[in-house]
This record gives sequence, C-alpha cells and structure tokens, in this order.
Amino acid sequence: MRQALAEGGFAPEDLGHLNAHGTGTPANDATESKALLALCGEEAGRAVPVTSVKGTTGHTLGAAGAIEAIVCALSVMNDCVPPTAGFAEADPECPVSVVTEAKTGYPQKVALSNSLGFGGHNASLALSPFCERR
Repeated sequence: MRQALAEGGFAPEDLGHLNAHGTGTPANDATESKALLALCGEEAGRAVPVTSVKGTTGHTLGAAGAIEAIVCALSVMNDCVPPTAGFAEADPECPVSVVTEAKTGYPQKVALSNSLGFGGHNASLALSPFCERR
C-alpha cells in the first residue's frame, strides 16, 4: 500500500478510502486491518473508510481484483464510497471503519484497492480522480 501511494506521489494522509480485498476470513481481514493501521498510524488508520464489494459480488476468484479496482475507480470518480453489503458486526481484531452506508459527496485525493491472492500474490493500486491540467 505504501509503495502504491508513493509511486503515485501520494502520502498516507491523502488516503480517502481503502477498498479492502476483504475475504471475510479472520486471518485475511485481521492482516489487512493491521496493514492499514501500520500504513496510516493507529488513530488515522481507524478513521479511514474501509469497504469491500465481496458482499455484493461474492468472491469471483480470478476476477475479484479487476472488479474491485473498477468499483474503486468509479467510487473515486463519483465522489462516493459504497457500503459493505452483509456487514453485521465488527471483529475486535479488525479495528477499522467499515462503511455500512454509502458515503456520497465525498471527494478523494486517492483511494487504494487491495487484491490478495493465494500463495501471497498481493497488490495494491492507488487510484485518483483525473484532473485536466490547464
């Protein structure tokens, strides 16, 4: 996540939201939560809106990363963050701010979309709105 932000010229404090890979497994969700807190710091990391689209799409295996990146790009483009469908109760091992109701009118400088794969093939994309230079 840090590398994705840095490659785009962004810092952790620029982060508008995290589109988590969010498989719903205790090991993955706790690890992804801890990574966000390590990236932003405990207090700031707990304030970053976190969403996952898997509650809507299911886990599409090979297509999951592409679908998540598309949803994240549309979210940034449209100044919104979609809710996490099916989220009922926070896990104490995942002390992050899971989005349960859509955030609209929410411009973002940059968002991150995580894609995690079997065997440790993990990636993060930093997505920001396109702005024409004048």
